[in-house]
Amino acid sequence: MRLSALHKSLFAWLVALMPLMPLMVAAAPAPEVVRWSDIQLVDGSVLKAKDLAGKTVVVEFWASWCPFCAKQNPHIEKLHRSHGGKGQGLVVLTFTLDKTDEAALGYLKSHGYTFAAARSSKQIEGWFGGRRTLPEVYVVDPKGRIVFKEAGEMFEEDIAALARFAAR
Repeated sequence: MRLSALHKSLFAWLVALMPLMPLMVAAAPAPEVVRWSDIQLVDGSVLKAKDLAGKTVVVEFWASWCPFCAKQNPHIEKLHRSHGGKGQGLVVLTFTLDKTDEAALGYLKSHGYTFAAARSSKQIEGWFGGRRTLPEVYVVDPKGRIVFKEAGEMFEEDIAALARFAAR
């Protein structure tokens, strides 16, 4: 008897949520190849598509208000400093969900972060099949293929291990 009441209750919830189903759309699949375009960074500079083409790019989506991003970003910075320099075969490029460049730039400066950061957009998120959570990390190989993705916070050793993708 009790089980029957539970089933009725669950069914009632499902029926109540059905009008919302169109809003719960799954993210689109990522395209086979990321086609970089010039990217306006929050510091006002422009990262040229030609500077990304042919390189391994570690991409992170983050926000200054995200507690999981706050735990992960020091490790992203460490990866950037140790493997993201010229001639090292790896570029660290991040996209913030902050509403303004000033908010993102203030966060970056207050933490001493030097990795490239731009504001996210629907176009940029489309390069990766849409954003699902924060933080998210992707690795794009020199041919533009997404070869790694992780949704949610990564540990320090997992971020450090991304160096294995660096173009040689």
